[in-house]
Amino acid sequence: MQHIPDDERRARLARRHAVAPGQRVADPVAATRAMTVLHSTEPATVYLSLFARVDGVTHDDVDRVLYAERSLVKQLAMRRTLFVFPRDLLPAAWGIASARVAAQQRTRLAKDVERAGIAEDGSIWLDAACAAVLDRLADGSALGAQELREQVPELQGRIDMAVGKSYGGNFPIAPRVLTQLGVEAAIVRGPNGGHWRLSRPRWTLMHHWLGEEATPLKADEGYAELVARWLASFGPGTTADLQWWLGATAGAVKRALADVGAVQVSLDGDAVGWVLPGDTEPVDWDGPWAALLPVLDPTVMGWKERGFFLGPHGPALFDTNGNAGTTAWWDGRVVGCWVQDAEGVVRLELLEEVPAAGRDALEAEASRLTTWLAGTRVSTVYPSPAMKAAAARLGV
Repeated sequence: MQHIPDDERRARLARRHAVAPGQRVADPVAATRAMTVLHSTEPATVYLSLFARVDGVTHDDVDRVLYAERSLVKQLAMRRTLFVFPRDLLPAAWGIASARVAAQQRTRLAKDVERAGIAEDGSIWLDAACAAVLDRLADGSALGAQELREQVPELQGRIDMAVGKSYGGNFPIAPRVLTQLGVEAAIVRGPNGGHWRLSRPRWTLMHHWLGEEATPLKADEGYAELVARWLASFGPGTTADLQWWLGATAGAVKRALADVGAVQVSLDGDAVGWVLPGDTEPVDWDGPWAALLPVLDPTVMGWKERGFFLGPHGPALFDTNGNAGTTAWWDGRVVGCWVQDAEGVVRLELLEEVPAAGRDALEAEASRLTTWLAGTRVSTVYPSPAMKAAAARLGV
């Protein structure tokens, strides 16, 4: 069995994820393909992840591929997470990851409707509400959630969510219905009605947005396609990595690995990983590199088992729900995080000693990002402990 040590895994990351300065790619679509998908739970992450991988990219460049060319499309999929997909990869997600989440969420939403007293039969109510939304959007409209609530009587009602949690409360049911239709690929988050760092989606029918019907791949084909793309971006990875990333069963992952002809390799720590056929040749990297990545960046979130690049810093850089904060990278490893001060200047928070060359390179990346943000401060609901500590010291 071919052995791929941790330093080679870091070299693969540098070459394939377009994060090392010499490996950046030409445009947002190429950068997204390099990562398979981009995380889009927070809208700013898409822009910041692309900035890290494309020299000279502008906000307008990102808006163009998302909303004009529509070569990148937002879709709720794996692990009930919102991602940006290359358009040609959507059918694979529709047939498996999105369908799996849709079935789970539909059952839960119907029960929540009944518990809230909105209807005695939540399933019937949900069918009617979904049909009413689709009927309203049938003319090609793109409407925000508030507009749809006002124009579609079936969306009326409120529901208690996350009872007892700090982020819980009593909320309108309409966004839950729209999310359900979105994960089912009936509608899609179209134009954003707000600033690039805010989520104000205007919903429209998927087939209007794409100009074609949403036709999912069969389940086995979809799993094989997603697994092949993931291995190209993140391989080698373990079965546990893949099962977590896909939000799939062990059986589905096993079948997909067989379908793509994945090859077993040994990893440091007596682990076993997988790569695509023909991808066992050694990969090296000439010299260290620096990068600053945003909250929930796909490089940080691509594996479940992250020790080969994260070292001991996991507790400082992830919140208690497993969401990654910002990260600062030197020579293929995470060495800290970054935050912005009151003026929007990017400040480093290093968690270990970094050589002078590394500090200089990281400061150069911080200056580059500060210039690009041009005073815009990007907030997050997923600050890591290290980010919180840095922000407290800066008084922000």
